Amino acid sequence: MEMTQPVENKMGVMPENKLLLTMTLPMMASMLVQALYNIVDSIFVARISEDALTAVSLAFPLQTLMVALGAGMGVGVNALLSKSLGEKDYNLVNKAANNGVFLSVVSALVFVLIGIFAVKPFYLSQTNDVEIVAYGVEYLSIVCCCSIGIYTQFIFERLLQSTGNTFYTMITQATGAIVNLILDPILIFGLLGMPKFGVAGAAIATVTGQIVAGIMAIIINEKKNYEVNVSLKGFRPCGNTIKRIYVVGIPSIIMQSIGSVMVYGMNQILIAFSSTAAAVFGVYFKLQSFIFMPIFGLNNGMVPIIAYNYGARHRKRMIKTIKLSVTYAVAIMVIGTLIFQLIPDKLFMLFDASEHMLSMGVPALRIISLHFIIAGFCIVAGSVFQALGNAVYSMINSICRQLVVLLPAAYILAKIGGVNAVWWAFPIAELMSLIMSVIFMIKIYRDIISKV
Repeated sequence: MEMTQPVENKMGVMPENKLLLTMTLPMMASMLVQALYNIVDSIFVARISEDALTAVSLAFPLQTLMVALGAGMGVGVNALLSKSLGEKDYNLVNKAANNGVFLSVVSALVFVLIGIFAVKPFYLSQTNDVEIVAYGVEYLSIVCCCSIGIYTQFIFERLLQSTGNTFYTMITQATGAIVNLILDPILIFGLLGMPKFGVAGAAIATVTGQIVAGIMAIIINEKKNYEVNVSLKGFRPCGNTIKRIYVVGIPSIIMQSIGSVMVYGMNQILIAFSSTAAAVFGVYFKLQSFIFMPIFGLNNGMVPIIAYNYGARHRKRMIKTIKLSVTYAVAIMVIGTLIFQLIPDKLFMLFDASEHMLSMGVPALRIISLHFIIAGFCIVAGSVFQALGNAVYSMINSICRQLVVLLPAAYILAKIGGVNAVWWAFPIAELMSLIMSVIFMIKIYRDIISKV
């Protein structure tokens, strides 16, 4: 009997602009929901007490590490799976998926151990305040021990992205965030007849949202993702497949972890001036997520398109996708720059800013936002390197930008020109990143794209 060939995936045939928008708009929407959730979550916790807010804020490095491990592994699975689809290697497609699920379970088990044994020492390394430590251990133990939800969500959403089904990942991510938002006030303050859990309620709401999203992603994969077959029956880990996942994934993990080191370092520099300076930096980070999150959504949709067409040897489609992605990223950043330049005071008033915070924050937003347009290009370039299996370029660029240039520049500027001078470290670091991105992009074009 004659075998029927699988139909060509839309990533190899749909017009590039339509494909990119189809893939990225749902991702952008879900990223914006995530950015909104981050801000609202902090507002609810702050109503318990300032100590509770501080405790949740201090959890940032460990939670960043948790996300970094999941997202980095997901990037590796995404690139390998999409490339294998383009090459019509369906055996490797399923191997990548099954080993990705296995790695997610292992990651969740690691964080169960961290939740049991490492959370209290982690807090005591940062503060001796008994109240903050108590709140922090209560919150972070739950988040770590129930991390199976976030890891399930990561891997099964990446499987959907890899085959071009990004609309479904928007549904799962948005549902998880909405469940979290609804449960936050109910569980924290004991509404609708529920017990008042306080800071533990915030943690329970967070992991419940993740578990719901993870279960939805599993069901949608089973029902709608016909190109990937996840089956752990008789499964054995494949060392070579895991290696190929982490060759792309480890640089991404390191890049995301560097971000938390940079934030920690900047806080040390700024708090030497005043707690307000550190607060301004915190507000900037929350606000800039609304500008940067859509670009990360754009990247999540772009990576599988480029990886697929690299596997399928479609050079023109690769180049067109890269050009369109850069155009959209720069356009988004132009809008972000205008908002930060024209109404920085209005943005700070969302956080009930004092006069002192406004006097420091308004020039900060105007100076920092000067680098947004350059950042748009650099972020897309970094994702192109990942999609083509050269994630180490992104890692080198990220380390140089945040640790080699940004932190030393901020430290020197703080000594020379005071707190308002510190913010110039961001445009300086981004200019260096632009130079490196262009050099690496030329090298990638010469070594890989031109030979497709």
